[in-house]
Parts: sequence; structure tokens; C-alpha cells
Amino acid sequence: MPPQSGSDTTGAKVTVLGIGNLIMGDEGVGVHVVRRLEEMCRLSFIDYVDGGTGGFHLLGYFTDSDLVVIIDATMDGRIPGTVTQLHPEFSRDYPPTLVSHDIGLKDMLDAVHLLDQKPEMVLFTLTISDPTKVSMDLSPEIQRAVRPAAEKICAFLKTLE
Repeated sequence: MPPQSGSDTTGAKVTVLGIGNLIMGDEGVGVHVVRRLEEMCRLSFIDYVDGGTGGFHLLGYFTDSDLVVIIDATMDGRIPGTVTQLHPEFSRDYPPTLVSHDIGLKDMLDAVHLLDQKPEMVLFTLTISDPTKVSMDLSPEIQRAVRPAAEKICAFLKTLE
């Protein structure tokens, strides 16, 4: 069972997966946020992972972890840069996206549900508006959202200490 807020995390494994395609501009924001977390939120019980575009190759992180925190872009109609915390169990619980990794990640979430001992999952999304722009850079509005998103996620992770 994953650690509860305020509990001792000794022996519990937490994996934070940043999902996104870095050459697709804002769509890669999950990877940018996980990189920022690696710098500013050093907690001994957490593994930070650049999950790229998601898919079944990430399944091992779900089978080896008590808690998996996923960070990804979404097109949920909110103001770009909005950070939302969700608890997806199935692909239908995942927010709307129109990005290249959408199908693979959603299929993997359904596969994780079939595991005998599945981890708890928490999803942090950042709202974006244009996932199709080919660029290595984030838009200014999403770039400004990376640090506050990382701070919010770090605050959540610290409750697990």
C-alpha cells in the first residue's frame, strides 16, 4: 500500500513520470516539469523519470512502485498553464488530449488495472492550447507555469514524507 500523508515512506517506492514529446513544444511540458522537480524537490524515496511519449515500455515503473505520479499536458479547455490533480484508474478517467502518446498511455493505464498489485496513481495535468507546434521550446505562458506546477507537485510529494 502506498504511503499515506504524514506516514513513514521507508520501503515505499514513489515514481514520478514526466510524459511528453520535447519536440512538440508545449506537449512536452510533463518532461520539463519532472526535470525541474529533480532540481528542486530532492526526496530520497522518489525516482524521477523522463517518460517520453509514454506507452507500454513504462509498465515496469508501475509494477515496481507503490505510487506513480504522472505529469502530462492536457487540452481540457481550462486556461493554459492550469495545473489539475486527478486520480485516474482507467483510460476513461484520463483528461482529453490530442497528442501522439495519448493512445499508448491510456492503453497502459488500462493494463495497469489488470495487475495483481497495482500502484496508486496520481495525475497532474497542465493545460495547453496548441499541442501540434513543432518546437523544442515551450510557449511563454507554459514556460511560466513550469515552476509553479513543480512547486505544487513538490508540496504534494512532501506530504508523503
